[in-house]
Amino acid sequence: MSEIVMRPIGFVKNEVEEKKDVAWGSNVSVVELQENYYGGLEGLEDFSHVIILYYLDKAEYLKEKHLKRRPQNRDDMPLRGIFSQRGKDRPNKIGMTSVEIVSVTEKNLTVKGLDAIDGTAVLDIKPYYPVYDKKDASVPEWVNRLMEHYF
Repeated sequence: MSEIVMRPIGFVKNEVEEKKDVAWGSNVSVVELQENYYGGLEGLEDFSHVIILYYLDKAEYLKEKHLKRRPQNRDDMPLRGIFSQRGKDRPNKIGMTSVEIVSVTEKNLTVKGLDAIDGTAVLDIKPYYPVYDKKDASVPEWVNRLMEHYF
């Protein structure tokens, strides 16, 4: 397989213009669907959360810089491989975040806590199913320190 082609189902609209590493929790974003997906949000109003998959078009993966790095480039974080962290500069520019639903219309999904900047292409939206998505998982202690001010 040499190439995978995806097309956006919509785009993020919000006030965030620059990449950042903290304070995403209060951000409200609108996912504006492409016209051929109008109506595809029907039923999401019965859910409290969704998972948004999006294209990190402003990310820039450089193997020498990002394959092993300290999360958020913080000196108090351990040196770790890219696949053990959620950094934005990744080999494939795919972002994924579970977010709270604020409102749903035929054309738009308004959410809170999406860590994507204005104009970001949305690849997919999936309802959050606790039976699939919530696990009794463990993480290293540094993850809790890292996420203290993220949301």
